[in-house]
Amino acid sequence: MVVVETSFARDRPSLFSSAAPSFDATFAGTRRTELDASSWVEHVPGWLTGSDVLLEEMLQAVPWEQRQRWMFTRLVDEPRLTAEYPHLPDVPAPLLSPIAAALSGRYGVPYDGLWCNLYRDHQDGTSWHGDRPSCKRTLCTVPVLSLGATRRFLLKPAAGGPSIAITVAAGDLVVMGGRCQRDWRHSVPKQTRPAGVRVSVNFQSSWQALPDD
Repeated sequence: MVVVETSFARDRPSLFSSAAPSFDATFAGTRRTELDASSWVEHVPGWLTGSDVLLEEMLQAVPWEQRQRWMFTRLVDEPRLTAEYPHLPDVPAPLLSPIAAALSGRYGVPYDGLWCNLYRDHQDGTSWHGDRPSCKRTLCTVPVLSLGATRRFLLKPAAGGPSIAITVAAGDLVVMGGRCQRDWRHSVPKQTRPAGVRVSVNFQSSWQALPDD
């Protein structure tokens, strides 16, 4: 893994012209979709206002890493950058601690860590997968906070079938629950239409990383 110096053209408001970020503790704008009898996804548009401030903070303070994975017989760079914080107090963005507490209160899961992805532009993406390493329980709830450019978030049944698309903008919250990590797959596809930098903040729980038994 290589720590990457990040530098991006800023096509968003500067840190000093933006309102202080705040989140809706009432989750009033929640839109829930039942994927099947035991899996669901929620989308909360604009859940975090002033999200460009948090984005700037994450870009400047987080030590982003370029990870690699095997593809057939060779190692290739993942089409995104990554940062992992197993312990929430280590995160260099203080607002993420009260956000995690609010999510824990709503969903009944003790979120105590983060997995963050940095999509540098429209050519970065994430292929189809389930969050099985961090979600070993039968039922898991995984909140994902989006910062920056608008991208498509896709879900499809693991057994095959058509995908469901959610357009996720800056400050939006997406929450996957039930058996979603076992019975469904999700992705952020690459695209031909230009897009700016985006950070996804995935809230993790060491409790959910333990099997039911």
